[in-house]
Amino acid sequence: MVEFNIRLADRVIAVSALYESTRDFCSEYLTDGEADFSVCVELTDIIAEDKKSDDEREREGLKPYKYSPAYLETLALYRKIAEKMSEFDTILFHGSAIMLDGEAYIFTAKSGTGKSTHTRLWREVFGERAVMINDDKPLISFKDGVPTVYGTPWCGKHSLGSNSSAKIKAVCILHRGEKNTISKIPPELAIPELFIQTYRFSEPAGMQRVLAMLDSLTRSVGIYTLFCNMNPEAALVAYEGMKG
Repeated sequence: MVEFNIRLADRVIAVSALYESTRDFCSEYLTDGEADFSVCVELTDIIAEDKKSDDEREREGLKPYKYSPAYLETLALYRKIAEKMSEFDTILFHGSAIMLDGEAYIFTAKSGTGKSTHTRLWREVFGERAVMINDDKPLISFKDGVPTVYGTPWCGKHSLGSNSSAKIKAVCILHRGEKNTISKIPPELAIPELFIQTYRFSEPAGMQRVLAMLDSLTRSVGIYTLFCNMNPEAALVAYEGMKG
């Protein structure tokens, strides 16, 4: 076994893994701090991830793809971390999180809608003012009711992210559109849209924890819906609509 500690969302996790490459994958988050909890990835977890992948590809009408056991281990590891993190007021969220002038904006949508493209426009338009926190699966943590988004090693196929964090200014649900328009939506309409972008728990207690955190999130920050194209103007419309 390969053993090491990582710090995610201000929590230290003791990891027992099978592959040294998993430690390398987490290299920017390694720490000597005392662990808040531990997780262990076993061969059965890797086999289960392989089956999940095949099942998902089958549902999408795609042929099976043989991922390496080392890659599947990283998925199994994050799954175990996400389940435990919910007990520490922290949720895994599917979205692209970017920091501008010290405040975080998170863009979420169905896969393929253009989250990464939109945050790329922010980096092009705002330059060094904009810093990627995580392009795929950041963690959102709540301390004293204040939601903060954190980078993780799981930052998408382009590995866009950093070991950084910022208080969340707004969350935006993206839709493709010919014109760029943004509007604020109430919490009761936002929660169902956001819920499908969080980690899916199989047991009711986990689901209730996620719903409680989403309720806190929607009442603490602005939630918006953005119809946008792929032009730089989309970044300006989004920012002007959310900066408050």
